[in-house]
Amino acid sequence: MHPHKPYAFVTYRSEESAWKAHIHLNGKKLQCGENSVTLYLSYVDSVTCEKEESVPLPEGLVLVENFVSLEEEALLLAAIDWLSTNEDVTAQKALKHRRVKHYGFEFRYDNNNVDKDKPLAAGIPQECLPVLEQCVKNKHIDIMPDQLTVNQYESGQGIPPHVDTHSAFEDTILSLSLGAKTVMEFRHPDGRVVAVVLPGRSLLVMKGESRYLWTHGITPRKFDMVPVCDPQSPAHTPDLGTRSNLTLYKRGTRTSFTFRKIRHEPCRCAFPSACDSQVAPSAPSPPSPPSLPCCHADAALLEEEYVHRVYDAIASHFSGTRHSPWPRVCHFLSSLPPGSVLADVGCGNGKYLGVNPEVIAVGCDRSIALVQICAQRGFQAFVSDALSVPLRTASCDACISIAVIHHFSTQERRLAAVKELVRLLKPGGRALIYVWAFEQEYNQQRSKYLKDQNKVHPEYPSATENTPEGSQEPHEKLSIHSSRHSEDNYRPVENIQDVTDGKLSVHTNRTAFNTQDLLVPWHLKEGKKRVEEKSGEGGKKDKRKEICDTTPVYHRYYHVFQQGELEQLCGQEAGVNVQSSYHDQGNWCVILEKDMGR
Repeated sequence: MHPHKPYAFVTYRSEESAWKAHIHLNGKKLQCGENSVTLYLSYVDSVTCEKEESVPLPEGLVLVENFVSLEEEALLLAAIDWLSTNEDVTAQKALKHRRVKHYGFEFRYDNNNVDKDKPLAAGIPQECLPVLEQCVKNKHIDIMPDQLTVNQYESGQGIPPHVDTHSAFEDTILSLSLGAKTVMEFRHPDGRVVAVVLPGRSLLVMKGESRYLWTHGITPRKFDMVPVCDPQSPAHTPDLGTRSNLTLYKRGTRTSFTFRKIRHEPCRCAFPSACDSQVAPSAPSPPSPPSLPCCHADAALLEEEYVHRVYDAIASHFSGTRHSPWPRVCHFLSSLPPGSVLADVGCGNGKYLGVNPEVIAVGCDRSIALVQICAQRGFQAFVSDALSVPLRTASCDACISIAVIHHFSTQERRLAAVKELVRLLKPGGRALIYVWAFEQEYNQQRSKYLKDQNKVHPEYPSATENTPEGSQEPHEKLSIHSSRHSEDNYRPVENIQDVTDGKLSVHTNRTAFNTQDLLVPWHLKEGKKRVEEKSGEGGKKDKRKEICDTTPVYHRYYHVFQQGELEQLCGQEAGVNVQSSYHDQGNWCVILEKDMGR
């Protein structure tokens, strides 16, 4: 198989056999269950072998193949009694994409942590002890684990990308794969992806950076693209995106044994931006405000902490405040001809995916929680970074990017997001982009964001406070101007404050901006519900005080755009024209068109 190609090569032992296969199989229809597949063959004399590239494993990651024997594998699998449903003993759970048992301590998926004062009645099974002793002997781990999570995956099941909670477990994590092989993806905050093939009976050791910083997950699917087995080749990780010597592997049932050691002191790892012990996301303000990034890696880390993780945490509440499509965006979508292909890059909860039922709409978002909400609403959406959307070049008639690009923390990354939209467009295709505006008062009109400042309770912000891009009203006047006019008028505003000591400031909601790069608070409404249930018969005054004290507050990074800045950014991409631009309820907006010649 060749990556990203709709064909594969088949090699035969002799030229005669190859000719026979071509004669007898070309055009033959095969029945696969309820589906029929027609084979189309072409005879080729030879295939150029592409140079095989090796991708280094994430730092601290070690894969040990054939760590246990077939007999040990059978013994371990037999030790897990899936018929027993006594949750007090093994905390068995049937999750959406897998079934789980916990031993020693239960890992709580509601708060992604462990109750360290409540050990389970069932400790780690005795059958596992020889394996763990071998791990200690081989120096894969320094101390015996006391917690085991057993996951069983059927074909088509997986687990979302995640980092095991720092405060819950010590450094080293051991994962023993039993049964069928699978592919696990490791993702770095800077966008690097390493796909690691996990054979049956192999041991995966995660330490240091691979344990604390890289996410790991298994995409739910029934087939994996894996290297062709070659017992003579050295053990390494091929780049599944460039290697040509690949084949499809049909997944079977896989059981993983993940061994961990409970942590009893706060984590003091070298990755504070990713550490829950060293970062308090629910504090009223960041303990030490982050700095403006000075390089690509710093920017990726800032966005991971103050954009990606925040939206995953607030997804449900955020979705509840994003139910009304903005009329101007709806007008753009309604203007698309029937059958047009639309990509909503940064689709959030998918509120624009169903506006025009006559187009083929697909959405993507960096937040897996928001993509799941899209799926629940019946929309087609997938998890993707806006800088690297896995859609073919020139495959879309239209793209929209609503309130996305202002979350990128450098000029280079904002431009890269525009370039990616243009790449997706067919020649003549159009893109609509919205970003939050520095000028919340424009043409002597205050945006809804500023207008609503007196409606918010001073002690407990309502959901409307969490609408930073504005909640557009149909009858408000739209200010439309040409791109040349706005570019000529783009001048850095003189009264913008510099970022103090390179640190980002926390914005006061419903007030005018005094800097372009800032953190905007989001008050999670779920905190109110929890406190009211606990407050019992207490008076209103006491209740309100409790609500104020316990409401979780998250901070999102924004770069708010000055007038003309968005047009200037888009103007740096060759082969596109700014058709129109306008100010819409506190947002700067442009419509781009890709040249027919591109």
